[in-house]
Amino acid sequence: MIGFYNYTVILTYLSLCSSVFGITQVFEGRDAIAILCLLISGICDLFDGKVARHKKDRTDQEKVFGIQIDSLADLVCFGVLPACIGYNYGFNYGLGLVSALLIVLCGLIRLGYFNVMEQERQQSTAENRKEYQGLPITTSSIILPLLFLGRHNIPRTAYPYVFQGFMILLAILFVVDIRVKKLSAKSIFVMFTLAALIILGLWKFAPHH
Repeated sequence: MIGFYNYTVILTYLSLCSSVFGITQVFEGRDAIAILCLLISGICDLFDGKVARHKKDRTDQEKVFGIQIDSLADLVCFGVLPACIGYNYGFNYGLGLVSALLIVLCGLIRLGYFNVMEQERQQSTAENRKEYQGLPITTSSIILPLLFLGRHNIPRTAYPYVFQGFMILLAILFVVDIRVKKLSAKSIFVMFTLAALIILGLWKFAPHH
């Protein structure tokens, strides 16, 4: 079989599978489960890089393969899945379509640009990346679930517009040339704890949606 098969790719594949399942749940009208899948994909993505770097004997081909599949999975997980969730909330005079198109398109541009720059960076240094250009696309896996949990504080008729508006904002930030510091191990732990709390909240509300 073509490809590279070792433990360094497991989390990336789990992340993708979670989001594909989440897309199917959007079709079934289970938005809480879809949001939960988005969050799970985000958690997997938080740690897939660390797992990959743990394997010291990776070949150059394995490293490039890892970069490529990570970005391809990210586009589905943090671009296509949010687009499906947002569009499912309604066309809303075109806002649903615009937000869906933008978050996928800007996510694609951001990930493609990252691949080019990351490949060049790895050829010149072995140091770990300290910052990113543009908001990481994985941010949607934290912002959108938090917004979903807080939906009870937003008027029911306004929530679809707010959700789709946040999608547009995230999409723009994906491609704006801003410097975002890479998370430290402590920050990742805090985010993981926050993610766990979100999961508990989603499970609490899921039966009602």
